Amino acid sequence: MNMVASSRSVERALHLVRLLASAGRRGAALTELASSAALSHTTVHRLLQRLIAERLALQLESKRYALGPLAFELGIAAAAQFDVWQFARSLIRSFANEVGDTVYLVVRSAGEAVCIERADGPSPLRVLTLEAGSRRPLGLGAGGLAILAALPRGEREEAIRSVTPAILSQSTLTRAGLYDAIDRYHRDGYALVRNRVTLGTSAVGVHINDAFGSPVAAISVAAVDSRMAAKRVLALARRLQTASKQIQHTLKDYPVSVR
Repeated sequence: MNMVASSRSVERALHLVRLLASAGRRGAALTELASSAALSHTTVHRLLQRLIAERLALQLESKRYALGPLAFELGIAAAAQFDVWQFARSLIRSFANEVGDTVYLVVRSAGEAVCIERADGPSPLRVLTLEAGSRRPLGLGAGGLAILAALPRGEREEAIRSVTPAILSQSTLTRAGLYDAIDRYHRDGYALVRNRVTLGTSAVGVHINDAFGSPVAAISVAAVDSRMAAKRVLALARRLQTASKQIQHTLKDYPVSVR
């Protein structure tokens, strides 16, 4: 195998790992993975067998595929270097108990928002649209929209070109609607998503800057629509803005961007 072909295989395998991370514990079927990766079933099956052999993937009893144990082991090793979010994790757990609903912490990974923490509040009407480790394109959920809107204009336009196809295929949002949502974020200071991904649910989110002032993460609250009247949305947004500033203060000791 020449170097170009080898590099392409690595890129395809890593793309499959990202798709498996997005699928969560339920896993993904071979057909789903092939469609999402725009690869043939044969190619995806071959790459999955290689990933399984390396313990980066596994086949569930349902015949679906999920992340393997090596992914967990690598995550533990990487946490010591990259997990600068200990304070944020603790904060959102307290925040969830106070507001009663589900609170998410997502971080930017190129054109995606990765959920690294979910805290469930005591409300019996919970919204569990994301699991820790799940990935979504920037702009789709409230947290990802907040990050996208806060990017510098040039970087934001590049990101929009990259994520628009995925957003259009995964939600009811249009390209014009995405720009309108970004404009509202700049006006209001928070992102509001209603029934965009999951019917009957709403979410409000605010971005978090790193030590250089770059948007690298977001904190958001999601709840059923009946708990997200306009007055409460505004109150939650103000509390999220305060929490964002508290988290940003803890990141000032990390001079290297946490993206």
